[in-house]
Order: sequence, then structure tokens, then C-alpha cells
Amino acid sequence: MNFISGDQITLTSGDQVATIATLGAALREYTVGGREVVIPFPADELPAAFHGMVLAPWPNRLRDGQYEFGGRELQVPVSEPGRGTALHGMVSFAHWTVESRTDTDVTLAYVLAASPGYPFQLSLATTYALGEDGLTITTVARNVGAEPLPYGLGFHPWFAPGGTPLDECTLQLDAASRVTVDDRLLPTGKVPVEGDFDLRAAWPLKDVAFDDAWLDVIPDAEGRSWARLGWADGRTVEIWADAEAKAWQICTGDEVAGVRRAGVAIEPMTCIADAFRTGDDLITLEPGAEHALSWGIRLV
Repeated sequence: MNFISGDQITLTSGDQVATIATLGAALREYTVGGREVVIPFPADELPAAFHGMVLAPWPNRLRDGQYEFGGRELQVPVSEPGRGTALHGMVSFAHWTVESRTDTDVTLAYVLAASPGYPFQLSLATTYALGEDGLTITTVARNVGAEPLPYGLGFHPWFAPGGTPLDECTLQLDAASRVTVDDRLLPTGKVPVEGDFDLRAAWPLKDVAFDDAWLDVIPDAEGRSWARLGWADGRTVEIWADAEAKAWQICTGDEVAGVRRAGVAIEPMTCIADAFRTGDDLITLEPGAEHALSWGIRLV
């Protein structure tokens, strides 16, 4: 059967099961001991809100789909007409190719074709690997063209609330600043965290709605930053990202059709919205150069 989300690759390790769909190299399912860690979506349906997909060559929003790079004014399609933005890059709804696989890991690859709005040659490979420490995801980008290219990366997992309403969960995030935005959810600056936005200690999600980004991540001794979704029964979904993740986005999905607080998106990113225009944390990949980011999920 040809599923709309592409081929399905199931990985197993102990009581962990992950299913990867080739559309968007998406983490379609991840369970531990039979419990949903991420909100799944049916194999023969499109995800309601980028569930589990890779976001490249930019995460989040790009104002008017316009930017300048290398002395050229460039225009990509506006994919979010209501806000006039280009949302989440160009590879989420492309079919990736399985490059290698075992029972516990798979690597999917995609080469983004040059286009008038992104006239560069970008090769991507994303690996999902199950192990004793949970699920680890690594994306390696390589400039296979002859000129520098702009690049950003993010991911869009929606985490399940452990069988209760999201209001009964807590959230913790290692970050000291939050991004302020305009009515198009485009950044206007940053401020120190306070109130509901201060997630450095676990904060209850009751009556709290987020569609926001955080900066100034606080690394641990290994250079990782962490987010932790606390379930009502005492279990915790821990999400880590390496030092290449300069920002996190959190969305409770209150205004997202098909989600409506069914869970929470906790998204490690190399940069926040509009980085192609502002240059903030934007990665420039020189010809032949590579960039790698790793992050992971575990249920404790």
C-alpha cells in the first residue's frame, strides 16, 4: 500500500518502538512501554501540524518569503498566507530516501533541488537511532554546490501529555530569554524570562498557552540544553539538544487545528524565525562544508 506519508520504517529496542515516515523524514510514532511519547498521526494522512518533521533550510517563519543573500534579492513561496510568511522551510513535505537501516536505526537522505527562491545545492541526512538512552536524532547538512548558502534547522515533534489533559502537566526549559513577537509571530526582540515564560524550574501548564521561542539556552556540562515535560503520574519526557541548538520553540497548539492542546510541540532549532532576513544565528555553509545537530528524547 502506498501511504500518503510515504514508506514506514519501524525501529525497536527493548520496550521502545519508533516509526519513521519518509515524508519529511517524520517521527510518526514513538512509544516506550506501550505509552505514547509523541502524538502520532495516521500513516495515510498528512500530519495536522508538521508532526515530527524536519524543518530546513529554515525553521519557523520568514517574513513575506523574502530575503537577501550574496547580493541577491530572493523570494520563496509564501506558505502561510494569513500571516504572509514562508513557514518551516522546504523539505517537510518532500519524500526522503532511505539510505541505510538496521533494526534500531535508519538514515534518510534528501537533496534539495536549486530553485529561484533558494538557488543553492543542499544535501541533508537525518538519522534516527534507538538505544539505552532513548531516541537520538542527528541531521547532517552539506553544501554540495559551488557557492555559499544560508541554512537553519529545526524539528517539530508534538509530545503527548501522558494520558491526561495538558493542563495537568508541567514544563521545564533551560533558557534565560524569550523572544518578543508582533501580530505575525515574527520576532521584535528578546527579554529576560519572567512569569509564565520562566521555565528554568518546572512550571504548570494549566491555562498557559505558548507559541513562543526562547534564547540564551543554558548548557549542562556536556553542552546540552534540556526541556522536560512532566506528566501527572510522575513520569517525565526529557528532550535534549546539543550546542548547535541556539533556540527552542514551544507551542501548546491552542490555535492549531488538529491539535488544540492535545500535546505540546517542543522544538530545538539552530535559529529563531526570520533568521534569513536578520542574520541572527544564521549558518552560512561554504561549498563542501557540513553542519550537524543532534538531539534526543527519553522517557524517565
